[in-house]
Amino acid sequence: MIYAHFIKQNNQINQFSLSGHAESGPEGQDLVCSAASALAIGTTNNLNRIAQVEPKVDANEEEGGFLEVILPEDLDEKQKEHAEILLQSLYYSLLDIQETYGDFISVTQQSMG
Repeated sequence: MIYAHFIKQNNQINQFSLSGHAESGPEGQDLVCSAASALAIGTTNNLNRIAQVEPKVDANEEEGGFLEVILPEDLDEKQKEHAEILLQSLYYSLLDIQETYGDFISVTQQSMG
């Protein structure tokens, strides 16, 4: 099971993590894992490309199965706006996957104030 967890602070997503393995198909043919990974990695890269944000990234690059992305606290308003659009897009895209493949992915969100 892939666990996607988003944390909101002041009504904006400021971090997310993905952990686990979907195991919805044989290695190399796991559509849920591929979709979730592509979305998460694309979003992480686009935070830098589009929002001009350098997030703190922690990942298990050897075995996979873990990615954590945390936004820096000192973003200007434009960076916050662009980052929020990207992170909301990721959140809703993963929810769409969960709707169809809920046995393999769980998406949660937590508000911290």
